[in-house]
Amino acid sequence: ILVALGCYAAFFVAFVYLVGFLAGIPDLPTHIDKGMVADPTIAAIWNIGLITLFGIQHSVMARKGFKTALTRIVPQPLERSTYCLASAIVLALLYLFWHPIPTVVWDITNPLGRNLVWALFLAGFGIVFISTWLINHFELFGLAQVWRNWRGTPAHTPVMRMPFFYKLVRHPIYTGFLIAFWSAPTMTVGHLLFAVGMTVYIFIGIHYEERDLVGLFGKDYEAYRKTVGKVIPGLGRA
Repeated sequence: ILVALGCYAAFFVAFVYLVGFLAGIPDLPTHIDKGMVADPTIAAIWNIGLITLFGIQHSVMARKGFKTALTRIVPQPLERSTYCLASAIVLALLYLFWHPIPTVVWDITNPLGRNLVWALFLAGFGIVFISTWLINHFELFGLAQVWRNWRGTPAHTPVMRMPFFYKLVRHPIYTGFLIAFWSAPTMTVGHLLFAVGMTVYIFIGIHYEERDLVGLFGKDYEAYRKTVGKVIPGLGRA
């Protein structure tokens, strides 16, 4: 339980830092426009590598085959916690080694416009946070698994549910992230690279995640895909 709580805390800190990182909070040691200095080409290579590292870790560790292999090393109830800890470490590496590219792509100078974009930014992260609770926040971040193990309670049979946001889009967590990544009143080349790279990863990740969900829920999930959009309501129905 203590290990799971530590992994949860590490991921929570990394997630909160992501909000400040993208918002460009000046007091942070690094953010999207503050960090290691390099030639733009070198900076782009570094940043693409960091985004790729995050994508590989986040997707590969979520696959069934990797989970099976991992549980030969760590106790099965800690598999999800280990995933969260690895995600936190990779995010920390991204924050530490990010190379800003400060050239401005767009800059909204109208105060009302800037405030509206910041509101969208916060709304995006709000959608992410709320969506984790709509499914099972503690299951998603590994705490429920160790709690059941400690109490000797068997895991529940997965049940397909579509609460709130899930009636509008199949992946509201990704929807929230996409809104947050692209909602920048001042968009620099570095920020744009981050947004594009993470967007590419998200759609690759969705492909593999949906394959797993079809395997888990079968025809129920296939019917869900035909009626509900992927990340935008009404769009991306399969």
